[in-house]
Amino acid sequence: MSSWALRRLQLKTGMSLADVGCGYGGTARLAAEAYGADVVGFTVSKAQKRYADRQLVSRGSVEIREQDWMQAKVPNTSFDAILSLESIEHMPSRADFLVGVRRALKPAGRFVINTWLAADRPSPWSSRNLLGPISVEGRQAPLITAGALRRMLESSGFPKVQVNDLTHQVARTWSVVIRRMLMRTLTKPRYWRLLLNSKVSDRIFALTACRIWAAYRTGAMRYAAFVCQ
Repeated sequence: MSSWALRRLQLKTGMSLADVGCGYGGTARLAAEAYGADVVGFTVSKAQKRYADRQLVSRGSVEIREQDWMQAKVPNTSFDAILSLESIEHMPSRADFLVGVRRALKPAGRFVINTWLAADRPSPWSSRNLLGPISVEGRQAPLITAGALRRMLESSGFPKVQVNDLTHQVARTWSVVIRRMLMRTLTKPRYWRLLLNSKVSDRIFALTACRIWAAYRTGAMRYAAFVCQ
């Protein structure tokens, strides 16, 4: 999804890009190497910043900040492009985030969001047993629909919003995750021990992964990219 999103940003050499929720900086480095962009990545993780700071690029530049975008007070019209790759779900207020992005973009700047979404009409069972727990276990805001997010973008000052449904492509990834997880639990006893150990906090990922897989299979969950100018 990183390459897909970067192509839609229409980056050129010397353009400035903010990667909000940049993780370990993989997408930021790709933007610098492939397009010659000058990238500022925002992460709240010390470990992610430490790793990213050790990586070099031969073209463009990458600066990783250990900083919450919502608290960063980014100056107006700072960036030619802004990317939110599966990070808007973790914002305390999507609406406030979008207003801040609009303010930080230069005139005619481009903004791409890749995000998890709820279907338009999920069943009560899916909302209760899949979508709700996915949000709680993933420590993110409740999932909203593509239509709701589009309306938020338009209200925030983005008159041109293109919605690209990528559910089919992303759902295949979770089928692979489930297959690999099952194979490891069947062939490596240490995985069973981890799953049964209540002191291992990451074991919740196994349950969440199964919920996500089921949510995609039943149509309760969607995935889309929003290209805005």
